[in-house]
Amino acid sequence: MALDLTKQNFVQETEKGVVLVDFWASWCGPCRMLAPVVEQIAQEHSEWKVCKVNVDEQPDLAQQFGVMSIPTVVCLREGKESARSVGLVSKDQLLAKLQLV
Repeated sequence: MALDLTKQNFVQETEKGVVLVDFWASWCGPCRMLAPVVEQIAQEHSEWKVCKVNVDEQPDLAQQFGVMSIPTVVCLREGKESARSVGLVSKDQLLAKLQLV
């Protein structure tokens, strides 16, 4: 299951390993359609940490990452952004855009 990130726990939860961060909002249709894909990745790949950031509740984090459109999924490696995917895509496309396959 994906972990909810806040400004308070962001650095602690994302500084080590490979972390996928899904920037989303409850009112966003494409975000709701991507959510099961993100959850499936979380279940299938325990070697990665999968997290979610609600942009309405955490606007500072969205701004920090320059998120202009949602859904946006960012791949962090050791706390540094290595890739990102913007928009609704399939699981295979998402993993390819995030350079995880």
